[in-house]
Amino acid sequence: MLSLPNVLTLSRIVALPVLVALLWWPGWTFGYAAAFILYCAMGITDYFDGYLARAQGAVSRLGVFLDPIADKIMVAAVILMLVATGHIGGVNVVAALVILLREIAVSGLREFLAPLHVSVPVSRLAKWKTTLQMVSLGALILGGASPAAIWVHDVGLVALWGAAVLTAITGWDYLRVGIRHMD
Repeated sequence: MLSLPNVLTLSRIVALPVLVALLWWPGWTFGYAAAFILYCAMGITDYFDGYLARAQGAVSRLGVFLDPIADKIMVAAVILMLVATGHIGGVNVVAALVILLREIAVSGLREFLAPLHVSVPVSRLAKWKTTLQMVSLGALILGGASPAAIWVHDVGLVALWGAAVLTAITGWDYLRVGIRHMD
């Protein structure tokens, strides 16, 4: 069913190739500025698709399926592009890797637990992790748009490490729940 919340979720997926294209050239400050605007718009649609679905009583299976996928591919695509272009480099790649590996592991865990009819609800700490992750990636994109403002990039890296720490904690929490249902 293509309700407004589902259209908003799909718009994030459709916008991803444009976002990746804008991030492709690390020295293209206009592209990074446009990418930052698009990234913010995608973040706003992420908030409103869930809000509208709940407010309108329009939560659908399609939305429940697509929303986390849209979030994960957006985060993965941005992290990969920022690593590839050098905006995330050196030891900071470890933080990015922690985030990517946790996303894959939790997705696999949810897939494993679904036939057992065990849901793994999103915790409040996981919501903070997502917020910090989105802020960090936004700051790193914005840092590429304004290389003279190195502090923006530094804020993005600090937030990336904060998100990685919360990612590890919430990943462990989810794994502990999942282990109880494994042989």
